[in-house]
Amino acid sequence: MKKIILLFTFCIGFLAFSQIKVLKNETLVEIGKENSVGLYKKENRFTFNYQDINTSNLNTFRSFSFNDVNGDVSDLYKMISDGFIDEPTGNITLELPNDIIELHFEKNYGQPTMQFIQYINKNKKYVGKSQFLTKKQIDKIFGIGTSKENMYKKAVVKQPAVNTVTSAPVNTVQTTAPEQSQPAKAPAKTKKTRK
Repeated sequence: MKKIILLFTFCIGFLAFSQIKVLKNETLVEIGKENSVGLYKKENRFTFNYQDINTSNLNTFRSFSFNDVNGDVSDLYKMISDGFIDEPTGNITLELPNDIIELHFEKNYGQPTMQFIQYINKNKKYVGKSQFLTKKQIDKIFGIGTSKENMYKKAVVKQPAVNTVTSAPVNTVQTTAPEQSQPAKAPAKTKKTRK
């Protein structure tokens, strides 16, 4: 009887302090993906996943994440797009909560490209690099031209128009004083606008 109680106590203790815990499945929404680089969203947190070309192991995937505060994802896309138009002289450095990210712009075969360089845990000793990406690939990663781009775009505040057209068209006639060598001109016609 003592052995049964001891075995029963041991089983309950084993179950109570087990090392494996089942976590609920977190769903990530894919914004866009191109080759080995992808952008994902969960609530207000955005994650970039990429295959690290800086390691000898081809199966090394790395990621960096940040919260979209004040439209940071839109600002990042604009910063990258502007870098394709006017190539910066050096790398653009961004500090995230856990990592430091550099945007490295370079021309490859005459075409402007961009590469993510990640300093893991803000340590310059551990570096991850994505593949070089073109503007078209960046647009695909950020979901430009798809409905998924609305998941991070800033809300545009409509401002009232300054010069509004009145509902009734107004006809005006402009007269000019005739010059001495030319006959008088007929009044100019104005274009009517359609409603």
